[in-house]
This record gives sequence, C-alpha cells and structure tokens, in this order.
Amino acid sequence: MPNVTLYISAGQMPSDERLAELSRDCVELCTSVLEAALESVHVIYVDVRHGHGHPVFAEVQYRLETFRTPSVMNRFMEALDDAIARRTGLTARIRCFGHAASNIHARN
Repeated sequence: MPNVTLYISAGQMPSDERLAELSRDCVELCTSVLEAALESVHVIYVDVRHGHGHPVFAEVQYRLETFRTPSVMNRFMEALDDAIARRTGLTARIRCFGHAASNIHARN
C-alpha cells in the first residue's frame, strides 16, 4: 500500500505518455508525502463508462500510520489533484481510505 486507482472516462483517457507521467507523479507523491516504500506503491488506470460526476475518480487506499495526519493527507490530495489536472486536463474527485494494519490481509 498505497494503491492509487484512477477511473477515467474511456472517451477522455489520456495518451500512454501522459499516463506514464502521471504514474511517476503518483509514485513520487506516495514515496515522498506518504513516506511509502517504492515497492509498495501501485498505480492503476481503469477505463470506465461515465455516468455522472467528474470525468476522473481517484481512489487511494493506504495503511494508517501516525505520521499520515490529516494535514499530510490534505497536502497529498492537493498535490494529486494538481498532478491529475496537469497531466490529463481533467478534474478529479479524490477519495482516500485509510486502513489499520490489523485489517489488511495481503500477498505479493
């Protein structure tokens, strides 16, 4: 963890080059702001059929840590919002979900 999943309207999916740039931005934010280990970061893009709302929905799942305070998470979300807008030209709805380590069961 963290896992960053970006659901993007299929008709507005950016180029592979732009997605690669956004992936680098996401990894940098996760490792610098959230202090995650590089090998623990995952960034995933999902083509969606858009129904209503913003053309991008960003969902971030992360492990709760004492250093990931509300101010840290706000800084992360602001920077993520800026990166998404800069790399895609689209507005995103961003939601972050913290999970206690005791509630996470994982492999690989």
